[in-house]
Amino acid sequence: AGVFYGASTTNAREMTGSEVVVVGAGNSGGQAAVDLARYARGVTIVTRGASLAATMSAYLVHEIEVNPRIEVRVESEVVAGGGDGELEWLEIDSRATGERRRVAASGLFVLIGTESRTTWLREVLQRDDRGFVLTGSDVDVASWSLPRPPYAFETSVPGVFAAGDVRANGVKRVAAAAGEGAVTVSMVHRYLADLSRESGAS
Repeated sequence: AGVFYGASTTNAREMTGSEVVVVGAGNSGGQAAVDLARYARGVTIVTRGASLAATMSAYLVHEIEVNPRIEVRVESEVVAGGGDGELEWLEIDSRATGERRRVAASGLFVLIGTESRTTWLREVLQRDDRGFVLTGSDVDVASWSLPRPPYAFETSVPGVFAAGDVRANGVKRVAAAAGEGAVTVSMVHRYLADLSRESGAS
């Protein structure tokens, strides 16, 4: 308990009065730190980079710099953690100085981006340059085999749908993935209804 791969409002409220660590220097990590700082006693951002400016929007960098509850540890990484049944501490290494520091932490929020695992689909479905699956209006219709355009969440293969983190241009959040899945079910029913009509007409 205590390790999260996203930072919802509920998660933030659960950290009221606690020390938390955010790993990641992108916009998602920066926004999480700002949101968590509304409730947590202290927030430490850990990044392997030399600064936040190269990977985070300027407005977030400014919000972090002026927030007394947020500390930034650059050129650093979390190397260990522990506790009795729940997270209580983390160890952070400074790659610049070699110093290892143990800090109290009730929450570790890992927001380091996503990596697609779709190489097994490369000969079958259209993907973007990062390997995420193209769906709906993002599909290149030059290779689309039906007279209608792809349905929402439908891939470059008619009747094959994708939802959640695997999809290009997705939000990459659990709640969003659940919502996409629910919409995809309705699209599958629509596709099957099309097949039924075509079968009845032939």
